[in-house]
Amino acid sequence: MFKIGDKVAHPMHGAGIIDGIETRTINGCTREYYVLKMPTSDMIVMVPVDSCEAIGVRPIIDPEVAESLLDKMASIETDMTQNWNRRYRENMQRIKSGDLMEVAKVVKGLMTRDSEKGLSTGERKMLHSAKQILISELVLSQKKTYEEVEMRINAVLT
Repeated sequence: MFKIGDKVAHPMHGAGIIDGIETRTINGCTREYYVLKMPTSDMIVMVPVDSCEAIGVRPIIDPEVAESLLDKMASIETDMTQNWNRRYRENMQRIKSGDLMEVAKVVKGLMTRDSEKGLSTGERKMLHSAKQILISELVLSQKKTYEEVEMRINAVLT
């Protein structure tokens, strides 16, 4: 169980800080919820305490692991299928996995594809979301600004 002040990563919303624990009744069901404040997007996310593991909420990565991930990003192998639907589904599964290395693969693959052939609107949105998830966790892990982390990722991948 997490406590107030813990830094956690949500697979679909990125990294945030547990700002509170509230009891809410929704549809007649009373449950405890973590209130996550997402610093990079000024969003508040409520996650049921008893569903955290199933959703994939986890502690953020250590600074050393974050640095290692940034170092490895340039050498990540990306093999994306030519079929748009299949590629979209595979990338969405990678993002939902909650594994930051898988999210980095999506970011690198879509950035590479964008520079070579361009992206559809759906894939452009996916790239934006994946980048937000990746950067938000690296920002909290490494205690750097959003801009610093984004510039480093762009430098590594271009």
